[in-house]
Amino acid sequence: MKIKQTIMALALFICLGGFIISPIASADVGDRCGSETLTVGQSCCGGVVTSLIDCPGQTGGGPTENSGIWGILLLVINILTAGIAVAAIGGIVYGSVLYSTAGGDAANVKKAKEMIVNVVMGLVAYAFMYALLNYLIPGGIL
Repeated sequence: MKIKQTIMALALFICLGGFIISPIASADVGDRCGSETLTVGQSCCGGVVTSLIDCPGQTGGGPTENSGIWGILLLVINILTAGIAVAAIGGIVYGSVLYSTAGGDAANVKKAKEMIVNVVMGLVAYAFMYALLNYLIPGGIL
């Protein structure tokens, strides 16, 4: 039980690390967003200064790729992809540790094999979903 908690805490730490350890720059790049001056790593999205998403040239009525919602969706999809990767690695590691410590117990060997097969099936399902989104959305999601 302790291993599961450690793996989950590590996965959470890795996923949230990108938000906690974000670059903070105070250099002036000269662009303006309303009455504020943008710094390095910031962009203007709908009149709001942001450093999470980038929607260049958004003046309203433009292409969808330049909207703030599009930027947020891309951010969420990228975070989910990273989370899926971390969870898959954790599942494979847990299954392999369970398999190597089975000691000839058929029930533990079966449980470990099922765990690894389920992780691989989940990765394949996510890859198909990602490919389907790239096919359905004009221009793809990346």
